[in-house]
Amino acid sequence: MTSALTSLFKLPPRPPIGWWDLVDIIVVSLLIYEVLKLIRGTRAMQMALGGGVLVALFYGSRLAHLETVNWLVRNSLGYAVFAVIVLFQSDIRRALAHLGRAPFFRYFAKAESAEESIEELVVAASLLAAQRIGAIIAIERQIGLRNYIEGGIPLDATLTYDLLMSIFQPSSPLHDGAVIVQEDRVAAAACFLPLTVNPKLGKDLGARHRAAIGLTEENDSVAIVVSEETGGISVVADGQIERGLQADDLRVRLRSLVLQRGSPAPQPDLQYT
Repeated sequence: MTSALTSLFKLPPRPPIGWWDLVDIIVVSLLIYEVLKLIRGTRAMQMALGGGVLVALFYGSRLAHLETVNWLVRNSLGYAVFAVIVLFQSDIRRALAHLGRAPFFRYFAKAESAEESIEELVVAASLLAAQRIGAIIAIERQIGLRNYIEGGIPLDATLTYDLLMSIFQPSSPLHDGAVIVQEDRVAAAACFLPLTVNPKLGKDLGARHRAAIGLTEENDSVAIVVSEETGGISVVADGQIERGLQADDLRVRLRSLVLQRGSPAPQPDLQYT
């Protein structure tokens, strides 16, 4: 046992640490930090702990000369990789999308165009709320929503409040579903979004609110929801919902989330029950 430990920790001499070594350490540290942030509070955290146990068993069995345990762990690692891909495909997709975000501002490139688009959204949401017409509008940011666009009715039309009002009229064949906005264009309508499975959400939240939360849990989009029952306006981002907004509040929040890439700051009593 002593000889095995000595051979394991006996490292060959290496040259002094240089600048490139420090850069290498910093990059690896940042990657590990980002991965830990992504899996925090998700099912992947338990999987990571299980993987740590397997690694500990692998090296522990080598040190203790437990050949059967080492053989079992070594041969099960290949199957564990496929199990992780199948069981945690949504978490892996979200992680890769997060790591693949472009570092530059690709949406609402021109400030003037962005302001006009935000104003159209605010006017449309206000009119829909006044008439108590239910609606959900998803705004694409850095992570594309192509999967949901392809599942809806393609429009590729200029974003105007008249168009949004027409789409969400109860008599319209496109009113059932979400509208997805890309830059200053309405990309598609009648799009179906994933519902959240968060058990902490209040029972007063309907399908539209849960769909908006489910969408923003998977990517960095922003969703505007108009309640058909109450006429209230809500904004959802990063899986967090802020309810009871007026037109001015909605305008400020959209500017913060879309133009300044801010984070949502919902009040807890508005989010859960």
